[in-house]
Amino acid sequence: MLGLFLLLPVLALYARTLPDYSPEMLGLAMGAYGLTQALLQIQFGRWSDRYGRKRVITAGLLLFAAGSLIGVFVHSVAGLVVARCVQGAGAVSAAVTALLADLTRAEVRTRAMAFVGISIGMSFVLALVLAPVLDAAIGVPGIFLVMMTLALAGLAMLHLAVPVEPATTGGAESRELSALAEMLVRPSLRPLYAGVFALHFIMTATFLAVPQVLVGDLAIAAAGHWKVYLGVFVVSLAGTIPLILVTERGSRSLPVFVFAVLLVSVAQGLLGFDHAELWPVLAAFTLFFAAFNYLEARLPALLTLAAPGADRGAALGIFATAQFLGAFGGGAIGGLLLGQFGLSGVFLGSAGVAAAWAAIALAGRDRPFQRGSA
Repeated sequence: MLGLFLLLPVLALYARTLPDYSPEMLGLAMGAYGLTQALLQIQFGRWSDRYGRKRVITAGLLLFAAGSLIGVFVHSVAGLVVARCVQGAGAVSAAVTALLADLTRAEVRTRAMAFVGISIGMSFVLALVLAPVLDAAIGVPGIFLVMMTLALAGLAMLHLAVPVEPATTGGAESRELSALAEMLVRPSLRPLYAGVFALHFIMTATFLAVPQVLVGDLAIAAAGHWKVYLGVFVVSLAGTIPLILVTERGSRSLPVFVFAVLLVSVAQGLLGFDHAELWPVLAAFTLFFAAFNYLEARLPALLTLAAPGADRGAALGIFATAQFLGAFGGGAIGGLLLGQFGLSGVFLGSAGVAAAWAAIALAGRDRPFQRGSA
């Protein structure tokens, strides 16, 4: 995840220097990994049931390393699209989660899953800070090389540090596709799938546009972007923490959730109407991160409440698929909006997606919230 996040703050600026640049191609390069992740996420999980977790994770890490190696040597946006597609084909999220469940006792499993979530959150923040610094020192091809090194290090840890997995059962626990289809349309889960799709659509589209705002409109050198991202993230916690506390202390989880979604819409709208002045941009970006941090943590928690234990793994697989489809859509459609309407079009389009998400959450009433308020 650190490897995937490292390109997020720098890819848009790098792509503009390549000979076949266009906003549409940039969007595909930003979101291409999400398409192959989404297409293969559930299947990799099923293969891990049949052939073993470590074998499938090994294959996924090798694909990620191969895509990273391609990225080192390509010098076109089309080449970046190919590299990102191959990276995304290493869709091992479900297999890793399943392996973690296999190797932990029931009484500590939730804590172990929480550590994984914390590590992903820390990877995101670390990538925002490291990526501009690495870009200034070694460039995007060098970052691809770092990504390959991370994949190989993960491969070494998998086989040298992770305990032996239980014997496979031949895939008897893999769900039939008809059962997965039932999980896809279940009323209590549909708003959550739509929500994670929208959230990652907006995140990818945002980083399609924000680096260009910082360089073009605000004249902040790319090497200094890490200061902006770190400062915005730290300040945004002053908004995220109260949202979490209000949710945990009362039963008004749906209003707080919808309020956070509307904050995302407002922040994107503000960026769309004024991204030429430093302080309005920083304020809107901080507002966006305050709501994003809350929603990124809240959506999986709601899913575990809405999906019974026997269905939780399948629901998480569909949830991950929706997440990566959102990342692909945010890149591809964000690129189209950028080409047709400029940076404002990307932000206003994201504001519209967030507004539609809020409407879906309200239309679903309390279905994803009915098993608890925490």
